Amino acid sequence: MNRKLTTFDLTLVPLFVALMCIGANITSIVPFMVVGGVPITLQTFFAILAGIILGSRLGAIAMIVYALVGLLGIPVFAKFGGGFAHILSPTFGFIISFIFTAYFAGKIVEKSKAVSTYIIASLVGMMINYAFGTNWMYFAYKLWAAAPEGFTYTMAWLWMVVPLPKDIFLAVCAGLLAHRLDKTVLSKGLFKRANRLAS
Repeated sequence: MNRKLTTFDLTLVPLFVALMCIGANITSIVPFMVVGGVPITLQTFFAILAGIILGSRLGAIAMIVYALVGLLGIPVFAKFGGGFAHILSPTFGFIISFIFTAYFAGKIVEKSKAVSTYIIASLVGMMINYAFGTNWMYFAYKLWAAAPEGFTYTMAWLWMVVPLPKDIFLAVCAGLLAHRLDKTVLSKGLFKRANRLAS
């Protein structure tokens, strides 16, 4: 059921924008989160959480705001980047994918609150992130960016094999965490009263 956005809803959007910024640059804050030269970023994790905690609509809005804030030049993207030029980056598709990740993960959870549903929603969100982002990266390299020598569609997907185990693990963790929060913090106490008063 669609309802008007409340003041309480709107306070959650900047919260997840901030979390996305932290997730994009976590290795700058916590340098040991680089394993084998591969940074363990948390953007997909927080995009999934936005959808399954806030719901499809508000989760997607939070991700849209995140993308717009970065495009306006505020350094919320990876390596504290920002600016309209990021649209031309081969990895910008992953930023766009966060909108769909949050929306569809949230949609799935809205139909059922079982722990299995949260985990499935999180994994579907991760797959959307990979599919959209990797295809954008491939076409970006082929159409306007300088592709590495011998770059192919298969190579683009092979690059994603390295972070895949980490993202599967974090997606499952996101589902378990959100389900736990739904049964505790989000369903009672100050959070529930504040949301009811703002509705």
